[in-house]
Amino acid sequence: MDKLLSELKAIEDKFKTRLDEISEKNDLEKLKIKLLGKKGEITAIMRNMGKLSNEDRPKLGQAANVTRQYIEKNIADKLEEILQAEEDRKIATETIDISLPGTKDEFGSRHPLAIMSKQICDVFIGLGYSIAEGPEVELDYYNFEMLRLPPGHPARDEQDTFYMDYDQGILLRSQTSPVQIRVMETQKPPIYIVCPGRVYRSDAVDATHSPIFHQIEGLAVDENLRMSDLVASLELFAIKLFGENTKIRLRPHHFPFTEPSCEVDISCWTCDGQDHECKTCQGEGYIEILGGGMVHPEVLENCGIDSKKYSGFAFGIGMERVTMAKFDVNDIRSFYENDLRFLKQFNL
Repeated sequence: MDKLLSELKAIEDKFKTRLDEISEKNDLEKLKIKLLGKKGEITAIMRNMGKLSNEDRPKLGQAANVTRQYIEKNIADKLEEILQAEEDRKIATETIDISLPGTKDEFGSRHPLAIMSKQICDVFIGLGYSIAEGPEVELDYYNFEMLRLPPGHPARDEQDTFYMDYDQGILLRSQTSPVQIRVMETQKPPIYIVCPGRVYRSDAVDATHSPIFHQIEGLAVDENLRMSDLVASLELFAIKLFGENTKIRLRPHHFPFTEPSCEVDISCWTCDGQDHECKTCQGEGYIEILGGGMVHPEVLENCGIDSKKYSGFAFGIGMERVTMAKFDVNDIRSFYENDLRFLKQFNL
């Protein structure tokens, strides 16, 4: 019995010495397991209780419990001391230097083509138009045939159009006009829509041409629409987009799906037609931005609309051309190269 009590006393003394040397949580945990674990030194002493007399067993049990409680309390105190020391070191090493410059947040912005598209769409939405969209992979039937572009027409040539399956008439749309056809087939007049979207043509890439570009086309079909309604709509569009003093000029042209047809110029927003050396309009005073005209009666009839009761006008705007002119961009490729130095200029 005396030997076991002496061993408990020795364990307690060694614990005090070892505890003072420990400064890490892992070492403290190892010491706890060594003394109090299932195979620990205290547990080993308690296994000898079966060899003791009935009188000595309680004495050893009481002494062992006192030693265990002493060890547990001191380990808990030491752990708290170690954690506090770690926190103090962390605070000392991670002190914030408020004189250092902060990290600037990077904010994205809309693409210049998206900016211009929204501005144009907003003008016509304000006039009561709605947005219409359609597939970019289109059928020859909608892209050409319904628009009075018969077989053999130059626009249908494989050198100008991206065909996915020529025999089946499946292609990448070369204009957003098929959206107008799809709407007229499924919706009865009155119809007032604008059709923004990406289109594809087999053009060689240079500063002013790209095989991928964007259009916004507009369509109005209603009773008693006239060319004067188209002119008034485009005048309002030009003023809203380019300023109160903007004027438009119509020049006769030919499109298979409109009759009569015209190309539309707007007065130069840089010089207002007063500077013969203006770089924006090249001294012309006007800049061509779109084409339009009255919807050909055959197009209406193809879509099941009575051309004797209804008439309509349509127009198409080249987004890249307008955006290049508006923001003074001289190379169309800049829109597709994803150069952040270029795009950050349009954080509007």
